[in-house]
Amino acid sequence: METTSRGVAQAPAAEDGQRAASARRTVDDYLRAPFPWYGLDEAFTGRRWLMQVGAAADGAVEHGSIGHGDEPSVRNEFTAGGDQEAKEKFAVVVTVAANPVRRSPDGTGVLEATSVSSAAWLAGVGLLTCTWPGQVDHTLRDDWLEQQTETAWALADDLSGPEWSTLSLPVDGVPTQFHYRESEFGWVLAGSTGAGVHVGAYGRGMSAYGLGFAAVKDIALYA
Repeated sequence: METTSRGVAQAPAAEDGQRAASARRTVDDYLRAPFPWYGLDEAFTGRRWLMQVGAAADGAVEHGSIGHGDEPSVRNEFTAGGDQEAKEKFAVVVTVAANPVRRSPDGTGVLEATSVSSAAWLAGVGLLTCTWPGQVDHTLRDDWLEQQTETAWALADDLSGPEWSTLSLPVDGVPTQFHYRESEFGWVLAGSTGAGVHVGAYGRGMSAYGLGFAAVKDIALYA
């Protein structure tokens, strides 16, 4: 997927106005999307937060993520004798617009269609970006991340392969089949909805088996 990410700007704690403006810009990015956003359903009562959107070269929003629970860190707490996985409990839901045909920005060709595999890849990469395995030194993490990203792409391209199982979870109250896999770093799942979007998710410290997904009624409330 040829997209660029727009992350939430991290403003200094003392700069309340700057932080509010950053949150406003982030919500505005989500509001530009012509498709519904998905998150965990009302059974989840914890904290929810916006992460980032991905846009095509022409600026059209194509995907984005909403976090639930603890905000994952990328600190190498293993080397200090800590247990990062035990401290963080989170689930991130990725919404991807279902585009069977996408025109290139200059209108002369088409780009790769989005699919359940797109959602699976974005979820897999999302999990990797908040993971720092204990055996990897900070000077080698970029190499590890590049290798694992390639692996995530290969896995997402083979959803019928042995690395994946199936899991039925509710989406807007309707049982929906997801592709699901676990690793030492957490879990990843992906499926489609009846609302013209694909949904991916990843998490750690929270079981995927009891989750449900629902369309976000008012994304502006996340500001």
